[in-house]
Amino acid sequence: MSAFTFVNGETVQEHMHARAQLIYAVSGVMELTAENRQWRVPPQRAIWMPPKVSHRMQAHGAVELRTIYISPDLAARFSNRPLMIAVSPLLRELILRGIEIRESLNGPRLKTQVLSLALDELELLLCESARAPERSLPLPSGNDRRIWRICDAILAEPGHPFGLDEWAHEVGASKRTLARRFQSEFGMSFVNWRQQVRVVAALSRLDQGDPVTVIASDLGYETPAAFSLMFRRLTGLTPSRYSNATGPHVGVRTEVDRPPSLSSRIARPEFGVNIHA
Repeated sequence: MSAFTFVNGETVQEHMHARAQLIYAVSGVMELTAENRQWRVPPQRAIWMPPKVSHRMQAHGAVELRTIYISPDLAARFSNRPLMIAVSPLLRELILRGIEIRESLNGPRLKTQVLSLALDELELLLCESARAPERSLPLPSGNDRRIWRICDAILAEPGHPFGLDEWAHEVGASKRTLARRFQSEFGMSFVNWRQQVRVVAALSRLDQGDPVTVIASDLGYETPAAFSLMFRRLTGLTPSRYSNATGPHVGVRTEVDRPPSLSSRIARPEFGVNIHA
């Protein structure tokens, strides 16, 4: 279990780990990219990264990162693909407590107990996330520089005003060619892909408590009503209902909902100390 600090704009270049990793920022927003998908991760969320999955990160704002490395044997019980999870209050406190524990006479034993409980909670949250709507963005898989240029610009500025006509002129291709390329790369139109980018950007900002009116304006919508209509069509919820439903807490669960405990099966999990290991 390790703690790292990143300044705004700092990046961790593409790398992978032999162990699985739970990547959680207690402050700041992370941009994680893996397997041609991208996540915008606010402090209420974390990313589960399976072993040997190549990924990279960029900090948006000052990011205080907390990460847990989990041995491949234990990780085999969890998802084999990257997932965003909602961080419950219990998991957050266990992560913070695990970082604070000092190496003393009882330190190793206490840290193992805390981390065992964290894995129990993580297992449940991963099960919930696997059933939740996908919150990652598909990225181009090919080498068409024109498509990458458009996607990079929109990902950097989701409210970018250019339509396909303007982009065709900007990148030196016909509108019809770009429309075909977007359909072949993503299985959807340029407009639909851009709407997904805007929804994911909105989700991250709603998680942080930004006003709907400001989000709508920043994302290029003339009125909050137009933004809300698009948001509801893609998510099934209005922005205000989404904010009320998610909030800072995950729903209360009973013991009936909880899977069998991992604690009794954990001897001493492996935890790394280097984000680049």
